[in-house]
Amino acid sequence: MSLVPLLLLGLAGILVGGVITLVQQKATKFSIGLVGVLALIALAGGVLWMIPGES
Repeated sequence: MSLVPLLLLGLAGILVGGVITLVQQKATKFSIGLVGVLALIALAGGVLWMIPGES
């Protein structure tokens, strides 16, 4: 098993925590959205990496 999906899912969790912190600090909607999109990309990458495929 590869370590990459675990790292991507961990990064997604850290970024979600960052989104929560930004909302609590009343940051700009742009920064909240940007970090949220990065969290979704990391989450999607981690999940898609685990899907078995042809190799």
